[in-house]
Amino acid sequence: MDIFDLLTMIGGLCLFLFGMNLMGEALERRAGNSLRALLGKLTGNRMLGFLTGLAVTAVIQSSSATTVMVVGFVNSGLLTLGQAINVIMGANVGTTVTAWILSLGGIDGDSLFLQLLKPTSFTPILALIGIVDYMFLKDSKKKDTGLILLGFATLMFGMDTMSGAVKGLKDVPQFQQMFLLFTNPVLGVLAGAVLTAIIQSSSASVGILQALSVTGQVTYAAAIPIIMGQNIGTCVTAMLASVGTTKNAKRAAVVHLMFNILGTLICLPLFMLGRWIFDPAILYESANYVGISICHTAFNCFCTALLLPSGSLLEKLVCKLVPDAKEPETVAELDQRLLGTPSLALERCRSVTWEMAEAAAEAFRGGAESVLSYSPELVARVRECENKTDHYEDILGTYLVKLSALQISESDSAEAAMILKALNDFERVADHALNLVEAGEELHDKHLTLSDAACHELAVLNRAVNDIVTLSFQAFRDKDLEKAYQVEPLEQVIDDLKEKLRVHHILRLQQGSCSIESGFVWSDLLTALERVGDHCSNIAGCVVDMAHHDMNTHEALRSARVENENFGEQYKQFARKYSLK
Repeated sequence: MDIFDLLTMIGGLCLFLFGMNLMGEALERRAGNSLRALLGKLTGNRMLGFLTGLAVTAVIQSSSATTVMVVGFVNSGLLTLGQAINVIMGANVGTTVTAWILSLGGIDGDSLFLQLLKPTSFTPILALIGIVDYMFLKDSKKKDTGLILLGFATLMFGMDTMSGAVKGLKDVPQFQQMFLLFTNPVLGVLAGAVLTAIIQSSSASVGILQALSVTGQVTYAAAIPIIMGQNIGTCVTAMLASVGTTKNAKRAAVVHLMFNILGTLICLPLFMLGRWIFDPAILYESANYVGISICHTAFNCFCTALLLPSGSLLEKLVCKLVPDAKEPETVAELDQRLLGTPSLALERCRSVTWEMAEAAAEAFRGGAESVLSYSPELVARVRECENKTDHYEDILGTYLVKLSALQISESDSAEAAMILKALNDFERVADHALNLVEAGEELHDKHLTLSDAACHELAVLNRAVNDIVTLSFQAFRDKDLEKAYQVEPLEQVIDDLKEKLRVHHILRLQQGSCSIESGFVWSDLLTALERVGDHCSNIAGCVVDMAHHDMNTHEALRSARVENENFGEQYKQFARKYSLK
């Protein structure tokens, strides 16, 4: 092996790692909705959590990425520690899929069928399809499919290049001596752990081991301990990701490390004992691609079968190793680690936005109630909700800008834009709720009263605005276009009601049944309620935008009138429902 072979090997390794990363990211974007669905099904059910971890890792081709994701979920309060343990165990089995994909490179034979199964035969076709999809098609999903194919072709080409370059190592005595050293199980475990810790991917380090197996110097006696060590080395990524997180998130990372260390501590003595007693000849045979895949899968499945039933014991043990904090911890609503999985980060944004919407709705209802039923407790609750919406607007705006800068699918980008547009409207609903509170405080502090007629009219308007809040917020949550279209006729009714109430107030002033001072408060109340309706109309417009793939809110509101064939009938129904008579 000369310097040129070494350079070729380095180039092959770089292509291999790049292809794996490219394919994993594209798979993640392409399967975004599926990943969200899997996340939504997570419960305390042990087997369901295990299968979820297996499926997600099989999709994104990295147990490290899945574990980092889990740490982020636990830190955000999305998963309990018990659920996280099951997912982590599933991830350890899911990561074996990559080794089986790479084992295709080891197919050998003279028949046409076997030749066609070799990656060098079909990856050029996949690369051609991939480049056509990526360069010439506009659909983002097809572009991602193209990147998956290109990533796979690059991965297999890098593997083939790396394998061809290292073949010369079989004649290098130092290389032979190195793998003789690795037949010492402890050294093998250390070598596997260090290599995997450096490249932070057990899938990639297994691929490198498979590539080295073409030299004929990698025996099963050396490969098996290295595979055990690789599972320990892959924990470095999650441990680094847990820095600065809550205690439960740290525990999730420690569980990952404990799981792999315990698996090695159980299996390594069994391996050494079996080798000492039986000394099977197969251990001294040269390992191949498929053999390494079998060993990798068998080890991970055995450890999982052994430790999965003991998940609750692992949870108790890790709680002792990482004790509770002396002071209460603040759970991060939006964890930066989730940005590594944009589709799930976006799903988290939707959940937090809905929490913001609920706070805004609670603020409005409290504000409306405080006008006629003033109490300090009610006012404090409204102010707390309004502060919450301010906080949510700040963190969501910053987070969504970061998310939008990543490579995300077209549909995810549109949804991120919809949420960004709606944030200000949710926050403004809470602000106007505070205006209602201030009006109620003025009535209370100045001992002002509204006439019975004014109270009746205010109750009707309150009901209409409360209904538009409920309707528009539900349309946003469910992406319900039908409900979104109902918002605009109701908003028109609210505008009409406001004008009627303003005219009625002037008549009461003229008749002397209402004071000028309370009239100023009345005007503030009408303005605040009408503006809440306007912001609800904007929120519904965001839903219409999303459905029409258009960012023009004014056009969306216009289409809510033009495209809604039932606009006139719905307006009449709402007008009858909120009649002042």
